[in-house]
Amino acid sequence: MKELPVIRPYDPTDRDDVVALSLRAWAPVFDSIEAALHGSGVYELQFPDGWEPAQRAAVTGVCESGTARVWVVEPAGTVAGFVAVQQAAEEGCGEIVMLAVDPAAQRRGLGAALTRTALDWMRAQGMTVAMVETGGDPGHAPARAAYAAAGFHLLPVARYFRTL
Repeated sequence: MKELPVIRPYDPTDRDDVVALSLRAWAPVFDSIEAALHGSGVYELQFPDGWEPAQRAAVTGVCESGTARVWVVEPAGTVAGFVAVQQAAEEGCGEIVMLAVDPAAQRRGLGAALTRTALDWMRAQGMTVAMVETGGDPGHAPARAAYAAAGFHLLPVARYFRTL
């Protein structure tokens, strides 16, 4: 029988582990975003100091916001992933605002387990719709596949960028 991973509420002492695994997990995503925006100048304007400082601040901000519920997964006593969820602006809708699994622990069902935890919490809060947003670039393909496998339905959105 497969042992279920431990999923527990985020604790502020988890911050460094969560930030570090997020940076490792999202490195290929930001490479893909940079390639998708190549030649536009947008990527360089958005991330003049590189994407890592901005993402570190974003993860820390969500985890310490006080408005998001955050859980971590510890398959072997070490933080290997996290999910953050909050009430969306739409009535009765919850949103998974961040989800990441360390590349060394991917493809083991940890992201799916974190997603189930987030969805269970939304249901318990009386929410009737769950939402998650991800990119359409190649780097986000694994996330799109994971969300489809979790039963999410794609609503295509076109988002365009340009420099001013």
